[in-house]
Amino acid sequence: MAEAVLIDFFGLKFNSQKNSHQALLKTLNAVRYHHAAKAKFLCIMCCNNISCGRDGAHNNCELEASNGLSTLLREFETVSNPSMAASLYTIKQKIDEKNLSSIKVIVPMHRKTLLKAFIDQLFTNVYSFEFEDLQVTLRGSPLKQSTEISMITAQEVEAIQNEIQTYLRSLPALKGELTIITSPLISDIFLHGFTTRTGGISYIPTLSSFNLFSSSKRRDPKVVVKENLRRLGNAAGFNVEKFYQIKTDHASDVWIMGRKEPESYDGITTNQRGVTIAALAADCIPIVFADPVRKACGVAHSGWRGTLLGIAMATVNAMITEYGCSLEDIIVVLGPSVGPCCFTLPGESAKGFHNLDPECVRLFDSPNPYVDIRKATRILLERGGILPQNIQDLNQDLNLCTSCHPDKFFSHVRDGLNFGTQIGFISIRE
Repeated sequence: MAEAVLIDFFGLKFNSQKNSHQALLKTLNAVRYHHAAKAKFLCIMCCNNISCGRDGAHNNCELEASNGLSTLLREFETVSNPSMAASLYTIKQKIDEKNLSSIKVIVPMHRKTLLKAFIDQLFTNVYSFEFEDLQVTLRGSPLKQSTEISMITAQEVEAIQNEIQTYLRSLPALKGELTIITSPLISDIFLHGFTTRTGGISYIPTLSSFNLFSSSKRRDPKVVVKENLRRLGNAAGFNVEKFYQIKTDHASDVWIMGRKEPESYDGITTNQRGVTIAALAADCIPIVFADPVRKACGVAHSGWRGTLLGIAMATVNAMITEYGCSLEDIIVVLGPSVGPCCFTLPGESAKGFHNLDPECVRLFDSPNPYVDIRKATRILLERGGILPQNIQDLNQDLNLCTSCHPDKFFSHVRDGLNFGTQIGFISIRE
């Protein structure tokens, strides 16, 4: 049974005729009868602009003109906007506020394909949709409808995407201004930084607001993440069309850009100008590498598994092998991550860190010791030949444990499975 029911009146033309209102009253009563007992959200979507029909015709959504309809409409929430993108995004927010995921859409048959195209852009696989044909009749004849859209062309898909992008660009930043943390150790020949959670448009509490990753298990669609990334590119000065991020596997594989891309990897290196590479993180360490002498750079995602598997030095070694970098020239910056104050592992998993250096583990004899993945990463980098003065630990310098700072960072440890994602990024200026 659907948790939410959406009735699409967006493409229908209404008038003040009595029989028109009686037909609508009958339709809404039927919806209420079948769904009101179980559904937690009943919604009507219509247009508040008389010229907003996709065929340019007038579209009068004067549902309140009838007293009978007014009484019935109190049981429905009406969303009325001049664009489909604005209406559906508003409805999505209301559905998310109630934490609903099962949605029935009652839509005129000729608009089903169009509506599905919008839904595919604005919703993820977290949601399930069921479609039902909207039947509204007047004295045996269908209520007058807009010009039918029987299929969606590539041009129409592009127009839908543009409408959504235009609407998302109009939204204000949430939770404050976009903030980028940088390191004084990295030369100005590079663009680089680490993002926080402020300044984006994501509104889900654990994803708000500058979430930079979308997946089938999260409620943030790709179009929202793309808009957040566009804002980051504008602020930092990089080209989002030349942006590449790691495909996390919590291992030690590194993609050397220019070679065949692996299916998954936790490190990237490049010497191509104008290409931005990024490491995703929520509690794992986003690491940025820069060699101003050989003009090469890299990023790595270092969780506890990747740390023990040596992803940091694997990225360094790729830079040395591929670009002729020298250990003494490579700068390494450890971005914000969970600190030893908040991160625990089962005793068996913590053994690897204790074997590396006992100082990486606190309360080792407890069932779930506290582990310092940052100290372990520094130890492995220094043992690998990176100069201590060329390593900056932002957590240590700025006291930036991701779990301890819900106002600044996303955290899997703190927020659970529906956590947001920040990044560390770098590129060589063109």
